[in-house]
Amino acid sequence: MSETTFHPAIIEMRGVQVAALRDAALTVLADVNWSVLPGEFWVLAGPQHSGKSDLLLHAAGLMTPAAGSCRVFGCATAAFGEAQLADRLRVGFVFADGKLFNQLTLAENVALPLRYQKNLASAEAARAVEVLLEHLELAPFAAFTPASLSANWRRRAALARALILQPELLLLDNPLGGLDGHHRSWLVQFLERLWRGHEHFGGRPMSLVVTTGDLRPWRHPHRKFALLDKKKFSVIGGWAEVESTCNRAVQELLAEPAAITL
Repeated sequence: MSETTFHPAIIEMRGVQVAALRDAALTVLADVNWSVLPGEFWVLAGPQHSGKSDLLLHAAGLMTPAAGSCRVFGCATAAFGEAQLADRLRVGFVFADGKLFNQLTLAENVALPLRYQKNLASAEAARAVEVLLEHLELAPFAAFTPASLSANWRRRAALARALILQPELLLLDNPLGGLDGHHRSWLVQFLERLWRGHEHFGGRPMSLVVTTGDLRPWRHPHRKFALLDKKKFSVIGGWAEVESTCNRAVQELLAEPAAITL
């Protein structure tokens, strides 16, 4: 009789009440119960203002629940502090707007986590940054400032900064928003490689969570899907369940956007 290996959840939410970042008195999601296991790829879908960004900030430990409990790598996020720094650095986060520093070059932005979290000197960090930029096709723009680059490349630079510490869990807020077709296709394929085990990270599979307002680009038989709508968080299941559901909100997130008449 073979033994079953137990893998504890890397994100564990129980009865979580999610407040809005901009207004702590406003509840955007109530009674969230959700677990993310190592090696899973989750897509959190919902219409605008459904709480996707706020939930992702909770999952990263950047916000604490108004009620309920949230644990990341076994640590309660309400108690996150310097003692939990090692576990916090196991999580990479990519903001929807990138949040790059315009006074720094792209390479300097990517090096920041190494400089401040690992205390590496500029020269020590430079080689690690150079190699990662090559993998993300950003090397030609290393000396550019973010303001001089298109949104496509700025978003890719924000991803590089989140990856420089080689996290085990990567959270991306609306990663396809504002990207053109070429960059959208590249990013979906690159995230697939991260999830399966990218060679730059030693072939180690990475756990991923993304948010989206459009389910269509994320079609995949092995991803897991959840819906945020009307202050409720609901696990849908796999892609087969996404396609077969009668839920109107899910159907709208699968629909082609309406044409704009000028």
